[in-house]
Amino acid sequence: MYKLLLRPILFWFDPEEVHNFTFSVIKRLSLIPGVSSLFRMLYVVKDKRLETEVFGLKFPNPVGLAAGFDKNAKLFKEFANFGFGFIEIGTVTPVGQDGNPKKRLFRLKEDQAIINRMGFNNGGVMDVVERLKRNKGILIGGNIGKNKITDNENAVKDYIICFESLFDYVDYFVVNVSSPNTPNLRALQEKEPLKALLQTLQNANAKKAKSKPILLKIAPDLTDEQLLDIIEIVNETKIAGVIATNTTLSRDGLQSDNKLEAGGLSGKPLTKRSTEVIRFLAEKSNKSFPIIGVGGIHSAEDAIEKLNAGASLVQLYTGFIYEGPALVKAINKKILSQRN
Repeated sequence: MYKLLLRPILFWFDPEEVHNFTFSVIKRLSLIPGVSSLFRMLYVVKDKRLETEVFGLKFPNPVGLAAGFDKNAKLFKEFANFGFGFIEIGTVTPVGQDGNPKKRLFRLKEDQAIINRMGFNNGGVMDVVERLKRNKGILIGGNIGKNKITDNENAVKDYIICFESLFDYVDYFVVNVSSPNTPNLRALQEKEPLKALLQTLQNANAKKAKSKPILLKIAPDLTDEQLLDIIEIVNETKIAGVIATNTTLSRDGLQSDNKLEAGGLSGKPLTKRSTEVIRFLAEKSNKSFPIIGVGGIHSAEDAIEKLNAGASLVQLYTGFIYEGPALVKAINKKILSQRN
């Protein structure tokens, strides 16, 4: 129903306006008695065989919602009703910020892709904390970043603020240094700055009564040499794992008229490259750390490819927009079929 009826209508309108409208509709529908139960009946697949234990956490199923979709933790409960095993909120920054000027979100229909240059628009970490205080049992990842006005020399302070503020309200953390939409952010992926950032967070983590997993989200545009550096850094700092991958700056092979818009590209064109990065990391590291696979998952087969390449979990973003919530159920059903 989504692809035949709803998507054609929604795709007539501005993507960011549709995103906000859809959030409002889902919120209101979920307040109607019985609607949340109906969503769960339609989309949630419950089966012990789907439970996946990774970096000390037990996920009810291995399919999550990627960061960037529910930046401000407004609908984590509602999205769990669509069958997701975990929800990653953010990217959040210490202080709320508007992000980049609109228009900043573009559909590439011919390519089944999206370009965004949102720029970490969010209400700030304490705004998110207030919503997460109402969480009851949904597994939440906290994706953290720096404010646009914070220079790279002081970036560590921003990440620590977010880490300390969110610590009691998320199950794992993701360090985002790979978004292409915050000036100079990707420079933090260089070996020495990245190692210093992650080690500082790990030091803060070690002071807690019980530490929490910290993961690193990386860009698909890294070279093999840079990916080898990532493996070395993960092993040296002993962070919990990697999320591969964020959006790409590449525009190779695109057909859509608006393909040259600035920003990060996600969706189908990223499918192959993100899987290549997952496989490279898994093989070269001898699977010494878990990987969450994200990028161009538009079908159950796409998800299985990433799991077979070495991912322990997968996340959806653009595929969820193009395929709808039935995709989550299809992936979980496909995984089950291979675990008989």
